[in-house]
Amino acid sequence: MNTQRSVQSPIARKSGSIPTSTGEKIFTVINHSFFILLGLSTIFPFINLIAKSFSSEAAVVAGMVSIYPIDFQLGTYKYVASNSLFLSAFMISITVTLVGSLIALCMTTLAAYPLSKPRLRGRKFFILMYLFTMLFSGGLIPTYLLMHKLHLIDTLPVLILPFLINVYNMLIIKSYFESLPDSLEESAKMDGASNITILTRIILPLSMPVLATIGLFYAVTFWNDYFTSLIYINSANLKPLQLYLKELFVSSTDTFMRTNVDASLNVSPQSIQAASIILATLPIIAVYPFLQKYFVKGVLVGSVKG
Repeated sequence: MNTQRSVQSPIARKSGSIPTSTGEKIFTVINHSFFILLGLSTIFPFINLIAKSFSSEAAVVAGMVSIYPIDFQLGTYKYVASNSLFLSAFMISITVTLVGSLIALCMTTLAAYPLSKPRLRGRKFFILMYLFTMLFSGGLIPTYLLMHKLHLIDTLPVLILPFLINVYNMLIIKSYFESLPDSLEESAKMDGASNITILTRIILPLSMPVLATIGLFYAVTFWNDYFTSLIYINSANLKPLQLYLKELFVSSTDTFMRTNVDASLNVSPQSIQAASIILATLPIIAVYPFLQKYFVKGVLVGSVKG
């Protein structure tokens, strides 16, 4: 028994699952407490926003709302859901995110696949060119002039084209492709499969973890971007949700609320802002659980080889 205990103890100590000394126990308690407090500190602002969005105007203005609603009401969400500007901006963001993520994922995959093949002529040169664009950009003014020359100012494509290929994402997919066995392609070529057939029927089905991860990266990028629309979009009916929220926070004053919101709804500017933010985060929160099982695996496996 003593021998068995002496063998198990180093294993347990090495795995870190069982603290074996008073110092380790104290460190574990402090470590867990710190990260619990850190997690609560990041969750509290979101909980506070939810509470404000369901609280009455008097409670929000008086600063009485913390983590739970006071004088529960749904007037805030009724106003936001019926606001034509919010609905228009929401649909613009949905469209840009879905279309942009799909096209960007296709473009990135088509760039990563040939670069993952050592037999590609000029492979190192093309990779260096991609890395150069990752480190250096043309600048804001040249980019604006380019979009102006292409007649893309104040159009939806201008919100998509600048993000079609992210070099970092392309390198992750490239590394994932390199980690797949070469025997899969060799056997397919022996059966007469073309490169397109190999990519679409063999490589892509095996690459769902990394594709789902990069797709989520692109979706978050398109959904959260407001600076591009701030520069290139002038029409109110083309403004995405993030730009709408930015303008809402800048222009949402008591006078604005009195002239634009029915007093019977019992809402405040702060609760309107809170409800708008909550609704703006729902699409990404709703999508993430379905991609979570791919997320960590896709990033880790895609970063094994360089």
